[in-house]
This record gives sequence, structure tokens and C-alpha cells, in this order.
Amino acid sequence: MGLFDKLFGGGKKKVSKETVETRGMHMPDLNIPVDEKFTIHFKKNGGKFIYCDSFDEVSEALKNIIEENHWEEEPFFVMNPRLKEKFSKDNLRFTDKANDSEIFFTTCEHLVAQNGSILVCSNQLKEKKLNEVPDNVIVFATTSQLVETIGEGLKTIKKKYRQGIPANITTIKHFQGTEENANDFLTYGSSTKHLYLLLMEDLYYERTS
Repeated sequence: MGLFDKLFGGGKKKVSKETVETRGMHMPDLNIPVDEKFTIHFKKNGGKFIYCDSFDEVSEALKNIIEENHWEEEPFFVMNPRLKEKFSKDNLRFTDKANDSEIFFTTCEHLVAQNGSILVCSNQLKEKKLNEVPDNVIVFATTSQLVETIGEGLKTIKKKYRQGIPANITTIKHFQGTEENANDFLTYGSSTKHLYLLLMEDLYYERTS
């Protein structure tokens, strides 16, 4: 699979490069699969997207991100113990103190195709607001976490956590500063982030969240 395939969701019907680059933010939604729609909006938001067929590819992509940004000596701020365990063989340094790191490494609840946002909650953030975590964010997610709308994502969260709906539900949406940011209530306490998404096909993999 080539680099273009990985960046635009390889392995399935792909959205054309021209569509991604020329489509305006306020144009009507295309009648396309949810993964392609997410890719369009996510890239319009300024996020960097890497599609991976396997966990080995995720590890390789993460290594490349670290090298690209010269983060070899930088600890990763992680609040999810399962994420630490999953990447324990990747020679990463972890810290549980946000001020000691330039990188927030996290999972998410859902990827929202409607606007290309990342839906998170207290499972990822605990009590922190987004402006309290490092500005460089690496999100590890899987294709089964894609949803069409924020409403669908919230409904799924409610169904999944029937014993207690998590708090601090918010979206990471604005990877570039825009005039629209201030009026988005789901980005309260947010700030513009430099974001990488490692998206793994999980047909045969158990999701970590």
C-alpha cells in the first residue's frame, strides 16, 4: 500500500485527492462512506492522518512521527494505563505530568465524520480541559470508532457506559485557529492542537479505549 493510500484510508473506496484539497468547509456533505467523509473534514481541520493495516504499521508510523519532530528524548504524557501497556515495546518514555511533556498521547471515544472531530471524555482526559494538556497530540484510534455525527457518538457512549456516563465529554476539533472556534460549546476549554491520528483497521483487533 502506498503513502497516498495510507493518508486517505487505504483498503476501501478512496476519496480523490482533488476532492480533499478543493472541497470547501461550507459545501453540502457528499454522499460518501463515513471514513472518507471523516478524512475530508479532519484534513480541512488541519490534522495529520495515517491509516494503518496492523499494529506493526502503527508502531512504524509512531516512530516516524517521533523522528520527524525530534521527540526521541521527549516523554509522552499518558493518562491511560492500557495505552502504556499496549505500546510498552515501542521504546517510549511516559510521564503522568502534563507539564513534563510536549506530547499528549491518548485514545478517544469516537471519530466524528460530520466535522472531522475527535470525541473524548473523562476516560481520556480525567478532569483536565484540553488547554491543560500539551499542544502536540497523538491519537490512537481504530476504524470501528468512526461515527457519522456527534449525536450518534454521544448515543453510543450512553449505551456503552450504562452504569455511569463519563464526564468531561468534549471534542478535539480545531487543529488550526478559526473565527468559528469561540462559539463551539463542545470545545469549551480547548485550544488549537498540532494533531496526529494513527487510525488502525481493527477488523481483527481488539480496541483499546
